Amino acid sequence: MNLEIGFGGLAVLILLMLLRLPIAIAMGVVSFGGIVMMYGTRTALGILTSGPYEFTASWSLSSIPMFVFMGYICYYAGITESLFRAVDRAFRRFSGGLGVASIGGCAAFSAVSGSSLATAAAMGRIAIPEMIRNGYNPGFAGAIVAAGGTLGTMIPPSIIMIIYGIFTETSIGKLFIAGIVPGLLTALMYSLTISLRIRANPGLVDTGYAKRNAPVGEEAVASAESGSWLDVWPIVVLFVSIMGGLFAGLFSAAEAGAVGAFVALLIAWSRRDFNLAAFGNSILATLQTTASIFLIGIGAILFTRFLALSGVSDHLTAVIVNLTGDPILFIIGVSILYLILGMFIDPIGIMLLTLPLLYPILLNLNVDMIWMGIIVVKLLELGLITPPVGMNLFVIKSAMPDTPLEQIIKQVIWFVLADLVMLSLLIAFPAISTFLPSLLK
Repeated sequence: MNLEIGFGGLAVLILLMLLRLPIAIAMGVVSFGGIVMMYGTRTALGILTSGPYEFTASWSLSSIPMFVFMGYICYYAGITESLFRAVDRAFRRFSGGLGVASIGGCAAFSAVSGSSLATAAAMGRIAIPEMIRNGYNPGFAGAIVAAGGTLGTMIPPSIIMIIYGIFTETSIGKLFIAGIVPGLLTALMYSLTISLRIRANPGLVDTGYAKRNAPVGEEAVASAESGSWLDVWPIVVLFVSIMGGLFAGLFSAAEAGAVGAFVALLIAWSRRDFNLAAFGNSILATLQTTASIFLIGIGAILFTRFLALSGVSDHLTAVIVNLTGDPILFIIGVSILYLILGMFIDPIGIMLLTLPLLYPILLNLNVDMIWMGIIVVKLLELGLITPPVGMNLFVIKSAMPDTPLEQIIKQVIWFVLADLVMLSLLIAFPAISTFLPSLLK
């Protein structure tokens, strides 16, 4: 064992991240340097050659670019905007209905995007201007979509779940099924938060502003007729194609990505808004997103090897198991760690940085990895909206440059509290996450 080098490597990694070096490069540099110190350059080069290939050649990972491609096809085909209009028409009549419709739109788009950032970016361009036009406080409108965007991580298909499943050797299909109920409950929790916030502070929505700026004449007729539940059919078809096939055992999670992308492409070509330029933009955006994910994954694989060779993983497992044999106490400790890390590091980076340390301990404590996967996803969702580096906050800020970030943060705190309540329920009642997966053969 080389614990001194192992823990030294952890310290250097933290320092590099504080210096804002990209996490993929930081993990790769520390891992390579540490292995050189322990076993020499030849061994380090061998691991540097084999590790990235073994990771990227994984069949399960092929679903990531497919699900990303599916989400971008839906965005560039205009399905996102049609979806929001339909949900808006159903909820607008209620107090805070437009905010609730924005959460509903995020939830529905999450079923085809697999990414929280993509969901926040897509819905932010559509829902935020609409809410502001209807008298919503800009900070409140931004906070609603920032929180709603996090549903892209929980509601299947989820890229985070795919990566978690690969690293922990957990069924990705069961993880997808497990995320349905927590995702819907989170959307409900956000909707209740919107309603309670407006009741407590009616000034968050200036209804008089909406009336004063209401469209007239032909514009009013067009606005009233915009949005129909018929516009939701592409999302329904995609979701049923993916989840129905998984539940029925017709194909694996890896194959589900290809099925979803193919069905999305057929739907897109049937719409007039989708052309060769939109198709090209979808491919380019998919390549950029996938490359970023794979680079972080390669860094994590090398870091996992480094920790294993140094003995840090085994040492920490033994220490923590001896300190407490209670899985709940350990999960609470992990939650606190993730909440802190979420303030500074992107979600995929957090997960791949910590899983090499946590996975052996979870196995020793006999923790259900499906249940733990949903808890991890919820914690990563929280990290997306916790300042100072909540990535969804910056995505939303880019969509509303005239609104100070502080205004969005002030309003998003209430959604963070709602997420903490939801996290407590997931820990206290594992069946929320495990009931549906238990129905699978």
